[in-house]
Amino acid sequence: MRESNLIANAARGRVLVAFAAVYVIWGSTYLAIRVAIETLPPLLMAGTRFLLAGSLLYGWMRLRGAERPQRAHWRSAAIVGGFLLLGGNGGVVWAEQRVPSGLTALLVATVPLWMTLLGWWLGHERRPNRRVAAGLFLGLLGVGLLVAARGVGDPTGADPLGAVVLVGASLSWAYGSLWSRRAELPRSPFLATAMEMMAGGALLLVASGLRGEWLRLDPSAVSTRSLVAVSYLVVFGSLVGFTAYVYLLRASTPTRVATYAFVNPAVAVVLGWLVAGEALTHRTAGAAAIILTGVVLLVTASMRLPRLGRDRDEAPAAAACLEPDALPVRASALSPAAVISRARRWPARLRNAASSPETRREAAGSNRAPWTDREPD
Repeated sequence: MRESNLIANAARGRVLVAFAAVYVIWGSTYLAIRVAIETLPPLLMAGTRFLLAGSLLYGWMRLRGAERPQRAHWRSAAIVGGFLLLGGNGGVVWAEQRVPSGLTALLVATVPLWMTLLGWWLGHERRPNRRVAAGLFLGLLGVGLLVAARGVGDPTGADPLGAVVLVGASLSWAYGSLWSRRAELPRSPFLATAMEMMAGGALLLVASGLRGEWLRLDPSAVSTRSLVAVSYLVVFGSLVGFTAYVYLLRASTPTRVATYAFVNPAVAVVLGWLVAGEALTHRTAGAAAIILTGVVLLVTASMRLPRLGRDRDEAPAAAACLEPDALPVRASALSPAAVISRARRWPARLRNAASSPETRREAAGSNRAPWTDREPD
């Protein structure tokens, strides 16, 4: 009995350490990015970070006997890495030249919002209920307050251009997360993530070269602070943080793991205020509270609503990115052509969503909803 108690306490201790790592390390990466780009070009820094971290993780997994990826795996990794890292993280590091790290984290916290909207639009989620709609409204309201602060003379508000880039980055991350659920990737989440980091890092370096960052780089002007920040992002942000996250997906419940989505922004705001001297006004604090409340509503509501065609409760969006069978849809349903096709059908879908239940039942008896494109259950 005593031995079993010791084993249980040790396991509980590992879970607590993993949660602390995900909460603090991932929350601190926004401040580390800000320090890194003080003397390093943003896309060049991000590309170097992910290419190095991905190569280290890939080599480690191959040494441990992981399967050799196929060409289709690399293609999927390049697509996912493009949306998550080039479009997502690339937009974040560029925007941090104009937006404080704390506000950046708050705007990026809207990723669950965009995943909910995209999931509904693409036909993967049911029509949002009142709880989800309230979360969407609060998230958009909080973003609007942060951006509008500049317009009323508050210098601590988010720069409009930087805010637009961050919203685009969040959309790119959300779309890439949805696409990755059914992408053809290796079974090992560590190997798949290593490939995505390598591919995304390479794409970031290409984009850096196209922007002329290589030519503007002055090695003698790179500070020790920036190099330490990049090292921190590689070792802790990409390797330790992700390892702890994957461990929690297996050792804890999806409900608890999903709390990182609203703890990380709070950590980032506090660290930016304490370490970097970023302003923390009543308006920023109020907008942060509104955004985080919306995120909490979205994350908790997503655990109570089944997906279309599923009877079981869904895992939160954060965890589902690593579940190969999280959605009963084809990856082609998220292709650009499919997205454009759904955009053309959007007015009809809105009319159907606004119609009565009786009308929808009659329509369902004659044909499928035009926006669905999934395998029959």
